[in-house]
Amino acid sequence: MTKIKVLIVDDSALIRGVMKEIINSQPDMDVVGVAPDPLAARDLIKQTNPDVLTLDVEMPKMDGLEFLEKLMRLRPMPVLMVSTLTERGSEITMRALELGAVDFVTKPKISIQSGMLEYTDLIAEKIRIASRARIKQRTPGSTLAHAAGPLAPLRNPLTSSEKLIIIGASTGGTEAIKDFLIQLPSDCPGILITQHMPEGFTRSFANRLDKLCKISVKEAEGGERVLPGHAYLAPGHSHLMLVRSGANYMTKLDQGPPVNRHRPSVDVLFHSAAVSAGKNAVGVILTGMGKDGAAGMLEMKKAGAYNLAQDEASCVVFGMPKEAIASGATHEVAPLHELPGRVMEFFAAHGNRAMRV
Repeated sequence: MTKIKVLIVDDSALIRGVMKEIINSQPDMDVVGVAPDPLAARDLIKQTNPDVLTLDVEMPKMDGLEFLEKLMRLRPMPVLMVSTLTERGSEITMRALELGAVDFVTKPKISIQSGMLEYTDLIAEKIRIASRARIKQRTPGSTLAHAAGPLAPLRNPLTSSEKLIIIGASTGGTEAIKDFLIQLPSDCPGILITQHMPEGFTRSFANRLDKLCKISVKEAEGGERVLPGHAYLAPGHSHLMLVRSGANYMTKLDQGPPVNRHRPSVDVLFHSAAVSAGKNAVGVILTGMGKDGAAGMLEMKKAGAYNLAQDEASCVVFGMPKEAIASGATHEVAPLHELPGRVMEFFAAHGNRAMRV
């Protein structure tokens, strides 16, 4: 069996030691080197040719973001960020994902060594996912087409709050969601989003999206009326659900047990959309590992919703979309850059049809 070669980059000797112990305890992976800073890592990358690099967010000698940006431009490879659960740490982590990192894990707040050991399964799983991720070479300022893309002609979409866009994503989803939302006009239908992400990072993610997009984006608080031109992101501590209150759609948070090992879960959101919105909704499933969302999306389809999935070529990890497609839950499969246009074209084409459940 060919093992996954991992290079650890962290300025903390304690974290390097614990990460090495966790990774080497897995039968399918080996640590091929450890580095206290990016400069040392640069030489080790050439020597060891790792499959995955774990990278601390804040380090001496060279900023982790600066190193990541250079790495993705000159020698693209799967990178898993190791982040602190602080406001500054979460902001930097969001930027790291934007620069091309596959995913991140958080450092525990208390009792670092015992806390990291409890994360063994999570760290190992994320390294396995990262090793299979599709990494594209980045150029300065590179991103998907935005306002000049497929939505250019669609400047007068429907504004009825009865129409909804329901989105689910996981690994690679922070960038996919950004590239999807950034193309939408300010008066698009209301949007609910579940992205697998721990508590403490979803608010920073929502704030970043709000600054970049024409629409308003916020971390859902529960009890909000879903409005056109607004997107509501599931907080890391709760499932996000769609409910009805009279003629209005509302958000609801639920701290029930994880579903498919996730809270928030895409299946929980999609199931609530099937029950509460039916054919008023368009479902979108984006890049991510696992099968969360496939069953809920099939329920949405049976309830009359129109569903789209991101295609394999544009996914970082073609797991969740693949499962949804295999279950028969989707109507269309398209590259990420085409999905916003397809969604708005569907609403425009069905704008004169009564879509109440």
